[in-house]
Amino acid sequence: MRSKKSIMLLTAFVTAIAMGVALSPNFGIRPPNTPVTILETTVPPVPTLNPDTVSLGQQLYDRYCANCHGANLEGVPNWKITQPDGSLLPPPHDSNGHTWHHPDPVLVEIVTNGGDPTLYNTKMPGFGDRLTETEIIAILDYIKSYWGEEEREYQWWMTARDQ
Repeated sequence: MRSKKSIMLLTAFVTAIAMGVALSPNFGIRPPNTPVTILETTVPPVPTLNPDTVSLGQQLYDRYCANCHGANLEGVPNWKITQPDGSLLPPPHDSNGHTWHHPDPVLVEIVTNGGDPTLYNTKMPGFGDRLTETEIIAILDYIKSYWGEEEREYQWWMTARDQ
């Protein structure tokens, strides 16, 4: 269980990283299939999304996720406003949301076991009893297909640097 202070520090850290990425003069200018370097940390090139996996992910997203997160990954209105019980509403999963701020293992964990309300302020249920890890990854690949290049690179950097 994380304290509010540690959550605020984590949020500040992620915001600082995102600002550094956004202000980096080399960000988004590299040719495709080249390593990603952010804050002097280089990771391998962003993996290409497999169209078959993205297609499967879309089918699964439509079945399991669209009801809460929207058919077009748009989330619900006012998703950033904390509810009276301290939770947040389902966020968008396109570039307007914050899904791309999290590395793959965190996203898989949230989808598998549900969002920890003390850490993520969410009531999202877990789907590990209905979806395999391969299916969860397919859903995430579908979601990633909606992100811009900068969001994909940043999210990949977050994932790859921790491996």
